Amino acid sequence: MTLVKPADHALRMERALLSLEGLSVGDAFGERFFLPLRTAVSAIEARAMPLAPWKYTDDTEMALGIFQVLEEHGRIEQNALARVFAARYRENPHRGYGETALQILEAFSAEVPWHWVSPHVFDGTGSKGNGGAMRVGPLGAYFAGELDKVVSEARASAEVTHFHPEGQAGAIAIAVAAAWASQWRERQLPSQQLFDAVIDHTPPGETRRGLERARALPLETSPIEAARELGSGQRVLSEDTVPFSVWCAARHLDSYEEALWSTVSGLGDRDTTCAIVGSIVALSAGRESIPPAWIEARERLKMKV
Repeated sequence: MTLVKPADHALRMERALLSLEGLSVGDAFGERFFLPLRTAVSAIEARAMPLAPWKYTDDTEMALGIFQVLEEHGRIEQNALARVFAARYRENPHRGYGETALQILEAFSAEVPWHWVSPHVFDGTGSKGNGGAMRVGPLGAYFAGELDKVVSEARASAEVTHFHPEGQAGAIAIAVAAAWASQWRERQLPSQQLFDAVIDHTPPGETRRGLERARALPLETSPIEAARELGSGQRVLSEDTVPFSVWCAARHLDSYEEALWSTVSGLGDRDTTCAIVGSIVALSAGRESIPPAWIEARERLKMKV
């Protein structure tokens, strides 16, 4: 079968790369604030720049896998994605993968088909964690302008590791947010419309209900209060990570730096929330909004394995 990529594949990959840049810098930035609580809060309040180098985590490692599959196939080819995830894991297994992710990736590395693995974790319910959401921003950027395609491809990208509908809903929500953000600069739409687009395309469930609560929460609310109301990834689930992340992105669509400081002040799963927000706001605010010193501090990305 001949693989046919979209005619504008190169332009799509430019958008995906921008989202990946924002994601990876956000991931590495947030990870540097896993400090004792008082130390972290003081550093965030003072906006104290973390010492370089900033190492990225599994969030970026898996986003790099999605980026590689998009580059090679122009879509999510699920078997290829499982192979790339396994190869990247074998190359560097010390990126902070969670226990369930480790089990899944070990099985992939043993060449167990993904569709035998993903549905059977958590006693056969599949994972409803935030891992599908944390890595999907570049996919939303790639398929921007085709929201039905964004939804189906995001679901496919999540299904490989997150068979539970909530894990897939989180990926869909963030992919739609990234797609919407990639067109924000041209259209200058009200930030509230970000919630409308995301909620309209997110399947019913706890993640969507959290997004509806986020839409009702004034953007003038402090991120700390928003985190208390919505969660900020403390349970590492889609439903307590994605709503806060979309709210933080909507709050600062025009400023990557402000968005990231707001996000990290919510604490919780701060590398993941910052990765998600970074993947969205890099698209709306542009690459020039990412501080050059932050890009320099983040370790160099290994694009392929």
